[in-house]
Amino acid sequence: MISIWRETVGRASRSVLRSPAPVTFGLIALCSLLFLIGPAAGLNPVYGPGDTLLTAQRAYFHRWGVVPTELFEGSPRAALTPATALFVHGSWVHLLGNMLFLYVFGVMTEERMGSVQFTLFYVGCGYLALLGYAAAHADSEQSLVGASGAISAILGAFLYLFPGARVTSLLPFLFFLPLRFPAWVVLLFWAALQWLAAGRAPQGPGVAYLAHVVGFGLGFGYAWGRFGRGTKVSSAPAPAPEGENQP
Repeated sequence: MISIWRETVGRASRSVLRSPAPVTFGLIALCSLLFLIGPAAGLNPVYGPGDTLLTAQRAYFHRWGVVPTELFEGSPRAALTPATALFVHGSWVHLLGNMLFLYVFGVMTEERMGSVQFTLFYVGCGYLALLGYAAAHADSEQSLVGASGAISAILGAFLYLFPGARVTSLLPFLFFLPLRFPAWVVLLFWAALQWLAAGRAPQGPGVAYLAHVVGFGLGFGYAWGRFGRGTKVSSAPAPAPEGENQP
């Protein structure tokens, strides 16, 4: 499903759109810069071509990504990887998809939470989402990288804060006809798909659906506990993110 989110224009939503959202833009810039100078982009001549580049990519993902078998061995370096992995992406599609959705969701969520709280929320939920995936796949030696766990947390918070947003979705199985749904319908449907996929996903390279599920639950739970009832905003934009890539 490809979703295009359109906001119902109102005073609150116009105010949010004017927000500079420094953390959101800073995260996008940082992730993009790290990707461009790293081996995954294939643009930095330092890493060489062909097999040399592939070897450099594997070493890079292993160093900065989460490797479940190493995470629980007590190494201080490994304990930091659920945080460093949030800023590493495995491909152009992985990066561009995550950054697009971070921009669309992040501006609204940062405005609602405030920049400091949003930063702690993003890193904390992203860390725990990857930690949850690693705990469930403790025997895996695959590197896990990407910001989708943190972005899924933003989706969960968005569901609580902006459940009445109207969503225009293009559904492939309905010949991409544009259909409008409330945000809560689309996001709960997305979360259910992630849950089902997590139960069927093989252990190995691919999409870490379980990290999406954990992040989504953490984000919704945080928004519910932090803001309580009577604080929801009824309008906002946002598309759902693609999953964590395991190179």
